[in-house]
Amino acid sequence: MDSTENAWWARTAQAQAAAVRRREVSAAEIVESHLARITAVGPAVNAVTQLLADGARASAAELDRRIADGRDPGPLAGVCFTVKESIGIRGVPTTHGAERFKDFTAPADAPPVARLRAAGAIPVGHSNMPTLTLAGVHSRSELFGDTVNPWHPGRTPGGSSGGDAVAVACGMAGLGLGNDAGGSVRVPASFCGVAALKPGSGRFPADHRLGPDDPAYGSQSLVVDGPLARTVADLRAAFDVLAGADPSDPRALPVPLRGEPPERPVRVAVVADPGGAGVHPTVRGAVLRAADALREAGYAVEEVADVPRLNETLDAYGALVMTEFAPSWPVVRTLLGEAGHRYIELGMAKRGPVDGPEYLRLTGLHLNIRRSWAQFLERYPLVLGPVFTEPPVEPGLESRDAAGHERVTGAMRLCSATSFAGLPAVAVPTGLADDGLPTGVQLIGRAYREDLCLDAAEEVERRLGVLTPTDPRGA
Repeated sequence: MDSTENAWWARTAQAQAAAVRRREVSAAEIVESHLARITAVGPAVNAVTQLLADGARASAAELDRRIADGRDPGPLAGVCFTVKESIGIRGVPTTHGAERFKDFTAPADAPPVARLRAAGAIPVGHSNMPTLTLAGVHSRSELFGDTVNPWHPGRTPGGSSGGDAVAVACGMAGLGLGNDAGGSVRVPASFCGVAALKPGSGRFPADHRLGPDDPAYGSQSLVVDGPLARTVADLRAAFDVLAGADPSDPRALPVPLRGEPPERPVRVAVVADPGGAGVHPTVRGAVLRAADALREAGYAVEEVADVPRLNETLDAYGALVMTEFAPSWPVVRTLLGEAGHRYIELGMAKRGPVDGPEYLRLTGLHLNIRRSWAQFLERYPLVLGPVFTEPPVEPGLESRDAAGHERVTGAMRLCSATSFAGLPAVAVPTGLADDGLPTGVQLIGRAYREDLCLDAAEEVERRLGVLTPTDPRGA
């Protein structure tokens, strides 16, 4: 295997694609470099669950033929990507990490996989996640076991898109494809030292069905697919490919990738401790470093008291989701494997299902809270805050007991609130803490202004640096 300095797996996704397009390297060489990296470090972190070596080699050969014939290979030519176990890859089981679905072969690519393929990117494997995404915030599945944080084996890599975050952080893939309904790309990105984009509602087409029927209202409106990458520029390249209308998903809208230039200087509201519930000094320091970076870049940065209606939002989020879980829970519970039910049941004990009239009220409150955020963001086009208000925690803390559940769900409160509001957000690293663990923040923007979030995140990255790829430590 090449040294890190020379290896293709260690270069950015954009650098890989540009080299393939210029014929400086073949797509086959890019794939082989990543497969060698997976062989070298994969066993230590258990991030890639189903390796698609033969399919990746066949895709690379076809891409190289396209280039030889003078055809356009696409903007992401040769870039290897992993796909969360809950997102379909044609001809490969979409297991959701559950024994029950181990042979649940996808008949077609999910919309974001199809778009990445059409842009020349190559799937190299599925990636680990909590069983059915419901077993917790730590990426431990019934089928594949635990994924290990490459920075510290005693800390969770986060979830539910933890396998993708680890694969990207360790150089096993240039991009990861996960999804996020309350922090599921942002938390693992922050814990693993990479960047992630949670698009706003209606930006990317997706398909989260387990059969022919679509999910209920909350799952339709809260869950979005999103990319993970080592640099913000690579996130932007993925965003350009993934966004746009698609007949397979009527929620996806033909909104321009970039909006009107905002009034300068762009105002940024800083909320280091959302809701005033407490924030670890390391996390507060990361937010303040990012705020200083944005000031230096010319943003008008202002600390504000709080984001709109946080506690009300969290209560509504919990009640809506738990009400939708309740009817199917007796069956779903049996699919989660040993102790996999504890995370949801601890949530139900805190916020149980509501009756029909209250559920209907919550659907109206959902719109009302989105309106409050839109009004807030009219003054502040961007919000800077923590992804998680603590450093990375130990694996499984959220499922241990009520105190652990409260601690973890409380720490990701800003992620939950912004998912409920349907807003775009970018998680970006801010350096290493004294204990050697990555730190990070998120930048939240107006609806359909992922471009503003990416612009600001790129300024933070430019001043505070890129942390990965990294080798697993202590595993």
